[in-house]
Amino acid sequence: MHLKCKFDSGEFAVLAELIPPKGTDVSLMLDNAQKACKVVDAFVVTDMYNAIMRMSALCGAALLQNRGLETVMQICTRDRNRLALQGDLLGANACGITNVLAVCGEDPTFGDHRQARAVHDLDHLDLLYAISALQNGKDMAGVDLDGRPQFLLGSTVNPGLQGQALELEIEKMNRRYDAGARFFITPPVFELDSIGAFLQRIDHRKYKIVPTVLLIKSLGMARYIDRNLKHVSIPRTLLNRLKSARDKTGETLRIAQEIIRTFQEEGFCGVQISTLGGEDRLAELLMSRKQSLPVRPAASTAPAAIPR
Repeated sequence: MHLKCKFDSGEFAVLAELIPPKGTDVSLMLDNAQKACKVVDAFVVTDMYNAIMRMSALCGAALLQNRGLETVMQICTRDRNRLALQGDLLGANACGITNVLAVCGEDPTFGDHRQARAVHDLDHLDLLYAISALQNGKDMAGVDLDGRPQFLLGSTVNPGLQGQALELEIEKMNRRYDAGARFFITPPVFELDSIGAFLQRIDHRKYKIVPTVLLIKSLGMARYIDRNLKHVSIPRTLLNRLKSARDKTGETLRIAQEIIRTFQEEGFCGVQISTLGGEDRLAELLMSRKQSLPVRPAASTAPAAIPR
């Protein structure tokens, strides 16, 4: 469990999303992962991202594990009942998958099978408790297991909320931690100020917060995100940089690299890189920032990631 060791030691961890193919040809997914494996600690294999039908996260993660690459398997409550969720978790651990990220998933009406019905037999918290029960040797019916799975368990948190909504989100995070979650991945974050209220309210030594760094593909994409994604804002300075840049592709890489370095310098435990299908750019994005900052001791004081 290389990722767990990184978190425990205080080293900065780099996670990268990989979206399984819509089909059976896994060559591109495996090639992109192999090219980036020296600069990525674990690949987060998505589970029907954006409610679009694709190869399962379990299969994608197992293929990567078989090639010696560490993975974080998303598991989504939207598409399975408690029987299937527990069965997939046992199967994943038997395939060598030791990191799991619990998610609820987007509504099927946003995807490519709009007639599909969401299951949600378990909610997010139920799933976390179910995984913890499996690790203690029991299924949800209380029956003993023949062999216990062991996972580093992750969850999600939205630090960009404000006011009462933020207080409720922190309460949710507390409950998810109590249910076994040990790291929390955020939606895309482009500046620390946007999550300042959240950072001031949490114990950084207790909660391992992993911000998502989104590699913007174009100025149009940046404008769309800024206008349409709730609780995700892109600073005007970044939009202006993209607008005036002659080499917009290179500028998007530089912006993402700067954001990653900011999170590392501010003492976060790691980042998740999201390229939304641009995984072929992972190696280029991360190679240039491989020069590491000093290792941060695990028992150190809270990180300095408090907005100015």
